[in-house]
Amino acid sequence: MIDVAKLAGVSHQTVSRVLNNSPQVRQETRERVLRAVEELGYRPNAMARGLVSRRSKVLGVVTFDTVLYGPASMLLGIERAARAAHYGVSIVTLQRADRAEVLEAVDTLANQGVDGVIIIAPLMIAAAALHNLPATLPAVAVEAGQDAGLPSASVDQLEGARLAVQHLLDLGHETVWHLSGPNGWLESRDRVEGWRRTLEAAGAPVPPIIAGDWSARSGYAAGPVLAAQPNVTAVFAANDQMALGLLRGFAERGLRVPEDISVVGFDDIPEAAYLSPPLTTVRQDFDEVGRRSMELLLRFVESDSAAPPPTQVIPALVIRDSSGPPRLR
Repeated sequence: MIDVAKLAGVSHQTVSRVLNNSPQVRQETRERVLRAVEELGYRPNAMARGLVSRRSKVLGVVTFDTVLYGPASMLLGIERAARAAHYGVSIVTLQRADRAEVLEAVDTLANQGVDGVIIIAPLMIAAAALHNLPATLPAVAVEAGQDAGLPSASVDQLEGARLAVQHLLDLGHETVWHLSGPNGWLESRDRVEGWRRTLEAAGAPVPPIIAGDWSARSGYAAGPVLAAQPNVTAVFAANDQMALGLLRGFAERGLRVPEDISVVGFDDIPEAAYLSPPLTTVRQDFDEVGRRSMELLLRFVESDSAAPPPTQVIPALVIRDSSGPPRLR
């Protein structure tokens, strides 16, 4: 900073004001300092600035070990939002998303001096741990349900399921079968609830749930179970991977989608538009979830205000070729 000040012909206090965007510097002086910064390749020392501001400009993220599209995309959305806010990110990945591991991960990040923590907690067992976090550490939950006890950002899963089921009912299907996600997942629970509520509101029969585990394999295994029942004309799969498995399972049994059976997924994975047929699905805006979670945490960290209320992102139905009106088999 002293070298920059010497080259620009100003005091080091003026350099500090420019770097911190203080309005108390003339534009001509600001431009001269910024030219000197660029010429010398100067980078502010984050640790030194942290000592002054009492902030590290680093946020912690707790997530769990998964290759599932949804949670992985949420993590990416949070990283992008942090970068846009000029914060670094320290990530702790859990092998088991249970209460003890969540609390240990938060403790690890707190010892690193992070300014706050974002916890991706789509599993019920992980969400239960959020009520026991240290009160002195600002924290925000992602996909942890509305009773997480923390400020939270999430996709409205109930609305997403409603969009999928209502779309199929509006096409003329008498009812919609559901291939659910596994037990213990908040998203799975809420999509089941949204599916059930929509059918009941329409006065449609509520078929038995077919249980899956998020994998294409479980969707493929559900294919013959559903194909064997001639009254099945529409299926809402709780994620796109399971819908992908259904498409193959139906094709191998000579059933055409959507002529014989309509299929709607959830997530809008990048491959959804290129399946055969292209998949109708519910799109989750993971970048928006990341932006809102960062916004909540930064309001908490930078203003020392009371915990902000939960926020929900509304999903969108993407209609492609895998859904159509029913046809008797």
